Amino acid sequence: MIKPVRKININLIMEEWENIQRIILSLDLKTTTQSIIVGKLSAYARKNKTKRALWEYDNIIKSLYFLEYIDSVSVRRNVQRALNRGESYHKLRRAVSYANFDKPRFKTEQDQQLWGECSRLLTNCIIYYNASILSKMLTYGERMERDSDMLKRISPIAWQHINLYGRYEFNKKQESIDMSEIIQELIQSKVIPSVDLK
Repeated sequence: MIKPVRKININLIMEEWENIQRIILSLDLKTTTQSIIVGKLSAYARKNKTKRALWEYDNIIKSLYFLEYIDSVSVRRNVQRALNRGESYHKLRRAVSYANFDKPRFKTEQDQQLWGECSRLLTNCIIYYNASILSKMLTYGERMERDSDMLKRISPIAWQHINLYGRYEFNKKQESIDMSEIIQELIQSKVIPSVDLK
């Protein structure tokens, strides 16, 4: 059994309910942004009633989520999957960033920021490339009436097949990747089974 730390101040929420609704509605209708609201609320004194009421209301939301997290296996599984995806993304970014034998090439803060942005761009390119291959594989599987359960276990955040120590060339020459050829190679290497899985 989980004991509550303290009671929620319901009276404060009820007193400020109109302001809370106005803030939530503004966010929902996108007439303002979270950063503007946070900025305005931060400018108020700590004892501002609306700010305190929002904290109390937030405690209710957090408590309900926490209880659902404890009770629901599917919620816990989804949270774990999301954490794994985030962790995989950061591992890929680290692999891209440190492909230069763990020796960063920056000397200034601006160079460091540029290095980070470039590694983010390359990471997103790898994910896009993988997602394109997976999408083509899915289309191929549907066209050939094959089971696509295997694809559910493959993540677009993979880099074992990418040469991170190669040379990157960015030029204006428009050269598209032949996805059909890649799919055929995957079939030949038995990544995609060539027998009917039905």
